Amino acid sequence: MSKPLILVVEDDTAVSNLICTTLEMQSYQYNAVKNGSDAIQGAISCRPDVIILDLGLPDMDGVSVIRKIRSWSNVPIIVVSARSEDRDKVEALDSGADDYLTKPFSVDELLARLRVALRRVRFDSEREAESSVYENGALQIDYAAGWVKRDGKELHLTPIEYRLLCLLAKNTGKVLTHNYILKEVWGNTTPDDTPSLRVFMATLRKKIEPVPSEPRYIQTHVGIGYRMLRQQNSGNET
Repeated sequence: MSKPLILVVEDDTAVSNLICTTLEMQSYQYNAVKNGSDAIQGAISCRPDVIILDLGLPDMDGVSVIRKIRSWSNVPIIVVSARSEDRDKVEALDSGADDYLTKPFSVDELLARLRVALRRVRFDSEREAESSVYENGALQIDYAAGWVKRDGKELHLTPIEYRLLCLLAKNTGKVLTHNYILKEVWGNTTPDDTPSLRVFMATLRKKIEPVPSEPRYIQTHVGIGYRMLRQQNSGNET
């Protein structure tokens, strides 16, 4: 099992070094960045297990970073900030942060909060792995039997279309980059293969989307990749 990867977003060098040294001593992998733009890019490209985020960043407010990441990812976000007012904590948590730790902080408390976040990640992964049937609105996938249904009717997918759909379903709510999808489905990361991916995604949409021109399930992130949207039973996005 690979070691958890933590994305540290902190512009204060001393605090960043303290956090990174602590993570290294506990055998965690980490990437450290100093601004909001790099944090958002890192959340997309590195796909960390947890993000430790300062709010006072040089290029944008940390709450804006949380909102942007939450628009496509459920990765746990632990805020570590000097802002101690309740309104600041409420705003960060309401925007999607999972936890809030005020500076100066105890290293032991930070590690305890991190363990809680990682337990949630493991629980979600195990629950998904134990369930052989994926349900999302009117869409059903039986991983064990290898069938896909929409509105109770079985769909006939090609092997590549099926692998694409399963990959997106197992990462519901997360943006998957073109290169990541190509590597997972075809074993390639050549940019020249991206047009082929678009063709297969178009044919998949025709089969699973009620109105392919107005997709409800598979969302395109132009220049980045695709995301499976979580649906309510009515078929609307949650």
